Amino acid sequence: MSETSQPKDVLSSLAAIVGAAHVVSDLDVIAGHLVEPRGLYRGKALALIRPASTQETARAVALCNDLRVPLVPQGGNTGLVGGQTPDSSGGEVILSLQRMNRVREIDASANAMIVEAGVTLANAQTAAQEADRLFPLSLASEGTCTIGGNLSTNAGGVAVIAYGNARDLVMGLEVVLADGRVMNGLSKLRKDNTGYDLKNLFIGAEGTLGIITAAALKLFPNPRSRATAFIGIANPVKALQLLNIARQFAGAGVTSFELIPRIGLDFVLAHANGSRDPLGSNHAWYALVEISSQMAAGIDETMSSILEAALEQGVIEDASIAASHAQREAFWLLRESLSEVQGLEGGSIKHDVSIPIGAAPDFLARAREAVEAFMPGARVVAFGHLGDGNIHFNVSQPLGADKAAFLAQWNAVNVIVHDIVAQFHGSISAEHGIGQLKRELLKKTKDPVALDVMRALKSTLDPKGILNPGKVL
Repeated sequence: MSETSQPKDVLSSLAAIVGAAHVVSDLDVIAGHLVEPRGLYRGKALALIRPASTQETARAVALCNDLRVPLVPQGGNTGLVGGQTPDSSGGEVILSLQRMNRVREIDASANAMIVEAGVTLANAQTAAQEADRLFPLSLASEGTCTIGGNLSTNAGGVAVIAYGNARDLVMGLEVVLADGRVMNGLSKLRKDNTGYDLKNLFIGAEGTLGIITAAALKLFPNPRSRATAFIGIANPVKALQLLNIARQFAGAGVTSFELIPRIGLDFVLAHANGSRDPLGSNHAWYALVEISSQMAAGIDETMSSILEAALEQGVIEDASIAASHAQREAFWLLRESLSEVQGLEGGSIKHDVSIPIGAAPDFLARAREAVEAFMPGARVVAFGHLGDGNIHFNVSQPLGADKAAFLAQWNAVNVIVHDIVAQFHGSISAEHGIGQLKRELLKKTKDPVALDVMRALKSTLDPKGILNPGKVL
């Protein structure tokens, strides 16, 4: 905040833009916006503002830029690296775009839709379905997370194997720059070679370069059929073999391939209401596999062929194919509950990493061995999107351990796991972003020249440093 501006003046000026009812400075009222879901980061704020349009957002951002008032963009507040959380100074303004929640256009012939940043992912999916189209981004938090947040963090999810990350699903963006100018790039063109691809500067930038206010998103033909199987396997090596078999039979129709350890399934069965073990006996690992097709018939036969081939080759031990939509949802409940139930087992030290797919089994074995040697009794719960190499290598506290003492080892465990990630030429952040949590780690792991380019972009697009300061860089 500039030396001449006063908080009351700032708030009254913002109220003149977005309306007094949408400038909230009572910290008790906005308490839920001041902390991220895991409670790792908690801050204060001068106010929460809620513009209703791109124009209001642009005017509010321009005002804050003139007065040097830092802005923290926030979508559904589901991020896990503190990128949406204000600092402890109390001088930052949280910019919530949840009132910007319109689906502006659906163009089924172009397989595209234009939505505002505050549209929840679930509502975007529903809007596409109503036009008999598919928007394939899918996350456990889809009922709360917003498109703006998804794009700002380049979200991944369970369908990346077939459709790519959020970045791959964007055709164009509308972005408010730090000085209040609006970059209108809401193109529905599949081909546009007119210079730099500017949209990709802002996707994954976590609001540090500009405020995404709307996006033109890719849609796909709605699958006419899908088959989902829950499969028992001996180890991740067998899981990779199963993935290869699935691709041999279904090709690009393999739309999800999730790896689950037995300990993770045990956690879910102990804590998630309505969960049940789909198979008759225990297995060390499981794969949740889904294939989709534009053909109305034949998908179950394809899945059966996959499983028969895998069984004949000794790749799988047992399997169950969902016989109904309810059973499919029950299978997915087991996967989507994994993160939540870990919190009910005590402290959990989490890692969102990516590894070359073929190296995933070796990484899992080496990282588990290293963590257990460092902390005897630690319970490794490694799961995730094996089809794209994204592993959530989480570590739950030993039974009977003190939670605070366990969590005090967060950095030490991070070093162990991330050092092994580096040995496999992987990434310290696969789909959650950098935020505050991995900012210092980024400096140690990112190519120095790439970091210089990132800093140059930040300096150019946000010279006063008002956009989400202290995040990413």
